[in-house]
Amino acid sequence: MYRTNTCGELTIKNIGETVELAGWIQKIRDLGGMVFIDLRDEFGITQILINDENLQKQAKELKHETCIHIKGKVVERSNKNDKIKTGEIEVEAEKIEVLGKCKNLLPFEINSNQEVREDLRLEYRFLDLRNQKLHNNILLRSKIIKTIRDKMDELGFTEIQTPILANSSPEGARDYLVPSRLNPGEFYALPQAPQQFKQLLMVAGFNKYYQIAPCFRDEDPRADRAPGEFYQLDFEMSFATQEDVFNVIEQVVPYTFEKYTNWKVEKGKIIRIPYKEAMEKYGIDKPDLRNPLIIQDATNLFKDTNFNAFKGKTIKIIVVENGAKQGRKFFDKMEEFSKTDEVGAKGLAWIKLDENSELSGGIAKFITPEMKQTLEKEYNVKPNSSIFFIADEFEKAQKIAGLVRIELGKRLDLIEKNIYKFCFIVDFPMYELSDEGTIDFSHNPFSMPQGGLEALKNKNPLDVLAYQYDLVCNGYEMASGAVRNHDPEIMIKAFEIAGYTEKDVKEKFGALYNAFQYGTPPHAGAAPGLDRMIMLIVDSQNIREVIAFPKNKKARDVLMGAPSKVSKEQLKDVHIKLDL
Repeated sequence: MYRTNTCGELTIKNIGETVELAGWIQKIRDLGGMVFIDLRDEFGITQILINDENLQKQAKELKHETCIHIKGKVVERSNKNDKIKTGEIEVEAEKIEVLGKCKNLLPFEINSNQEVREDLRLEYRFLDLRNQKLHNNILLRSKIIKTIRDKMDELGFTEIQTPILANSSPEGARDYLVPSRLNPGEFYALPQAPQQFKQLLMVAGFNKYYQIAPCFRDEDPRADRAPGEFYQLDFEMSFATQEDVFNVIEQVVPYTFEKYTNWKVEKGKIIRIPYKEAMEKYGIDKPDLRNPLIIQDATNLFKDTNFNAFKGKTIKIIVVENGAKQGRKFFDKMEEFSKTDEVGAKGLAWIKLDENSELSGGIAKFITPEMKQTLEKEYNVKPNSSIFFIADEFEKAQKIAGLVRIELGKRLDLIEKNIYKFCFIVDFPMYELSDEGTIDFSHNPFSMPQGGLEALKNKNPLDVLAYQYDLVCNGYEMASGAVRNHDPEIMIKAFEIAGYTEKDVKEKFGALYNAFQYGTPPHAGAAPGLDRMIMLIVDSQNIREVIAFPKNKKARDVLMGAPSKVSKEQLKDVHIKLDL
């Protein structure tokens, strides 16, 4: 046995006891007549006092992060430390045993505020995970997963694992392909989601399914998206409506947040915002409701304008109360932001009203007295306000206005602090125009169209809405889901509009199409993203901080050296020749 106690549990009550501890050396302090070691394990830190001359000599040769075992007596500290749980005691060492030596030079300090290049941290992730904050994130992840499992069990769901080696499915991203040795020229695909399998479970008569599901998508990395693989709470319910799914999410997600944060968590009914309204008011389908700014449409106000930059354009405005106190430099900086590649605006017009409602700045000369009166009455423009104007074609104007709204919220410090605000985005369009001008699915192709077969037959496809929904929290998409299209006739028609023949559907989704011929119950589900949920709970901006062994920004595992080249023999086994 290497330890009788952990480094985080000894207190004044243990004085006089002989104990054994094991852990890593966080710090060594040589005070001449005495040597102190801060010994760390997963549970905390205990100060080790070394008085014996031979042990002092041994201790002085040890390096930080060496793994050691000590035996000694618990004594009361003279200089108590109220910042740690064991701060009233120390252990006077009688024996020190080295369990694992550490090299002389660490690639970086483990528990410090030192800035370290992320790829270096990922290369030495086993050291990085010793960092208390990061280590605690991974421990918290485990607790959150257990909480979710307990809650889903309580709600009557059955945990079922679905295959990892699956078939290719149009989920909106590129598949990771796995060649088959036993079936030359054929490939498995790692599942982008367990979509078809969970629907087949509903056909099979399971009432409520869930799993903590690994998903694989060959997507470009982002700070809030793990490249390659991620985990989600995947669930599906038979005989369920959209509201039934919302009810489950409302019981599971806010409950989990509240259990692991001291921030305010909005509970109860989560507000529903139609997709169209979200785009009009926030310029994005994942709005951060902590930001009070709202986008308004002012196209009609400028229909007879003499300002050439506004003629024939969609005009969006953002009114900022008390925004007039900002100096010219602020407005110039916002215009610079609008012209960045990320935003793509040609400019950002603005005006401001002083305390007497006198106009100045930017395009003030193009605002007639009648227009000013309309702004005050219909757009709630008050004295000391500023107004930002975005002019472009409709969809681009919405997008630019959404990004400007987010940036204004940040720069003016308008974002409400220490609170989680949730919303459901509902009524997504079933279809959208692709870059080639063809009709394509805009969200999940397995969703039920609102209005069913009649809507598909009689409506303009771009006007058809779907029973699709997203859960959004503080500006992040946290979950996606849908009421599923369980009717073969409606499915065929839905895919036909997107350019698929019935033969295509049978070939690509043969198992699902065939299963739907045998008495399929209506079903619906969703999949909250687990990594993103934990990222929000720990208040991190980087999803890699809540994953034990993440890929880097280029989707590479720099610790294990993946992806990597393989031998010719391995390629031959799976019938592959490289063409590089």
